[in-house]
Amino acid sequence: MRQTLYRQIYLSLLTLLFLSSCGNAQQTEATYFTDVMATHVPQDADAHALDVAFADVDEDGDLDVILALEADANRLYLNDGGGKLDWKKEVFDTAKHDTEHVRIADFDGDGHADVVFVAEDDQQHEYYLGNGDGSFSNVSDRLLAKSEGNGLDVGDVNGDGLPDIVVGNSGVSGQNFLWINDESRPGYFVDRTKESLPQVNDATQSIKLADLNGDGSLDMLVGNEVPPNRLLINDSEGNFTEAAEQLDLPVPLHTREVFTFDAEGDGDQDVVFANLTSNGGERDKDPRTRILINDGKANFTDETQTRMPENKFSTYAAAPIDIDHDGYMDLLLSAIAIPPFEALQVRAYKNDGKGMYTNVTQQFIPAETVGRSWGIAIGDLNGDGMDDAFIGGWGSQARLLLSKNVRSHSKD
Repeated sequence: MRQTLYRQIYLSLLTLLFLSSCGNAQQTEATYFTDVMATHVPQDADAHALDVAFADVDEDGDLDVILALEADANRLYLNDGGGKLDWKKEVFDTAKHDTEHVRIADFDGDGHADVVFVAEDDQQHEYYLGNGDGSFSNVSDRLLAKSEGNGLDVGDVNGDGLPDIVVGNSGVSGQNFLWINDESRPGYFVDRTKESLPQVNDATQSIKLADLNGDGSLDMLVGNEVPPNRLLINDSEGNFTEAAEQLDLPVPLHTREVFTFDAEGDGDQDVVFANLTSNGGERDKDPRTRILINDGKANFTDETQTRMPENKFSTYAAAPIDIDHDGYMDLLLSAIAIPPFEALQVRAYKNDGKGMYTNVTQQFIPAETVGRSWGIAIGDLNGDGMDDAFIGGWGSQARLLLSKNVRSHSKD
């Protein structure tokens, strides 16, 4: 009798182990990314890579990676075409600055990718013209002012075909900058801050240029550490006027990233604010990621309560991406527990096609994709036609998630 009982227990345990292994296999198969940090990314677990941007800087047909680093020299990682990255050193100024953001555009119109960085504490902004072979010429002396730069975007705001620069500033003199590309000397700039921006000192952490009212010109969203965030409407000539009444802000936010995309498929740009409870201190504000829906005329209504999962983690970076290749824009979010500034798994929110989001992290994100994540860039790094994600980090190893050819079966 006892032997029979032991045999039954043994068989039951074997059954449980089999079912568990099947479950784990199914979970692995259902993961939409492969984390290739160990094999494809230069190893530096202590780096503070706060922002990331992609461009084919050596013009070999694949996207390379440029990193903005705090307390270190900025970096270029060259792509071998399959997503494996090699650190090409001493491309940018080797001095260690407090760089916060990076953007890429062809500022001088020569067909090569140029790069601009902004720095915070030491106020050493950097500007480089690309030579098309992975090398750059330092022309930082063309930038028009120093500042505590904490936000950055580029785009043609006055319709002359040349990319302009907007810098988000913080500190005692938190006036944001607008630098217009000089049509008579492309790659040089004219300061239009006083004439074309509201004169207000903000604690800006993120700026996004996008056509929000459908008139063909780039408007501006400003995400601030100290409320309120701002909506600025462009008159099509690069002059911006605040439209506070068009931006629904029901709760005070500490915003670290703002971006736009069409969340519910109606053809206009909606807004997401990624937020902190505090910058590494005690809990202060609600860090829930918020979504504001556009009526097509740049009137934004906060519909977070019905569309977005609740979260208690803080988010320093986020990005839209169609993770499951169903035609709808999902979201990737960095996640850090504040307090105590603890590294967490990167989060994934799935869009049902109508702008309703569900937390699908366990199904979509590899379990090892954990860090104090910061700065997310999206693009096809390995040439398979699917978007991948490079994720920076604060004192945390940067990671690369390669998209898998797995299609969601939940599309209506």
